[in-house]
Amino acid sequence: MDARLTELEIKLAYAEDLLETLNLTVFRQQEQIEQLQRQLRELHQQMHSASPGEARNLRDEIPPHY
Repeated sequence: MDARLTELEIKLAYAEDLLETLNLTVFRQQEQIEQLQRQLRELHQQMHSASPGEARNLRDEIPPHY
């Protein structure tokens, strides 16, 4: 009975560690998603705020192989 209880305690400790690791992974991924969403919004705003006739840098227009 003692060995069985010890085995269950060990499994519980591993499960708790795994759960904590997964929670941390999800938290970091959520932060990254939020950062990417902010960047996307900023790019979207920049794209819409630029007027169509606005002067652009010629380096933006020339393909890299020229």
